[in-house]
Amino acid sequence: MDTTELIQRVRRVELKTRGLSDRIFSGEYHSAFKGRGMAFSENREYQHGDEIRTIDWNVTARMGHPYVKVFEEERELTVFLLIDVSASNASGTRERTKRELIAELSAVIAFSAMGNNDKVGAILFSDRIERFIPPKKGRSHVLRIIREIIEIEPDGKGTDIASALGHFLSAMKKRTISFLISDFRDDDFEQSLKHAGRRHDMVALRVTDPIDKTLPNVGWLPLQDPETSEIRWMQTSSKRARKKHVVSEMEREAHLNSMFVRSGVDQAVLMTNKPYVQPLMQLFDRRG
Repeated sequence: MDTTELIQRVRRVELKTRGLSDRIFSGEYHSAFKGRGMAFSENREYQHGDEIRTIDWNVTARMGHPYVKVFEEERELTVFLLIDVSASNASGTRERTKRELIAELSAVIAFSAMGNNDKVGAILFSDRIERFIPPKKGRSHVLRIIREIIEIEPDGKGTDIASALGHFLSAMKKRTISFLISDFRDDDFEQSLKHAGRRHDMVALRVTDPIDKTLPNVGWLPLQDPETSEIRWMQTSSKRARKKHVVSEMEREAHLNSMFVRSGVDQAVLMTNKPYVQPLMQLFDRRG
């Protein structure tokens, strides 16, 4: 992709998502996430009615009488995007690819954060860490994140969510608002998700395409796993074969849903062939 085309694509994403962010999501973003972090402000002498759990025992011991810790709402938050750029997200059958949807979702969230004067950072990952972008403020920084998503040619093809979460936890010690954006074509990352969910305010945005669940009836169809390049042929005119595929996907979806619940992580499901405004609004409303 040449520089001119890249700039045009980034600009198109900005034009499409910046308006949505400004008009729709800024208020919901604020109510859903602001005030969830509390920062230490000062110590003061204990007053009647203060909660016992706020007593600072170290200061109390030094001063000889009770002191409490005072906390204030954190006005400036850090938003962090964990963005799956593995090969499975290059697919898409109708309106757009999963990767294009991921770029738009990332832009909406990043511009919402920018509008609230919050920092934004990102990890782009496949089966390895492809990019780490430290949190910063400003439009140029948000555009850099969008540009990286659009132009990246990942070294890896697979998906390793546990590794991405581990890198994120090592890099970000302070609590963040975190969005894990993926089609979640991966296994064995529940423990990492639980750990991240305890340390950070984490949300899962699951992107999916109609063909993930329902195969067309077109006879013999070569299905290539984009992450392993393995090809298998399926007789899609067979009702039994199509039903087996649907059941497998339903079981996978049920497993993911229960895993998010067990991990204490909110989620929204976004389709490549449907508008994403309503699912995001519903997510934000649930958290408001």
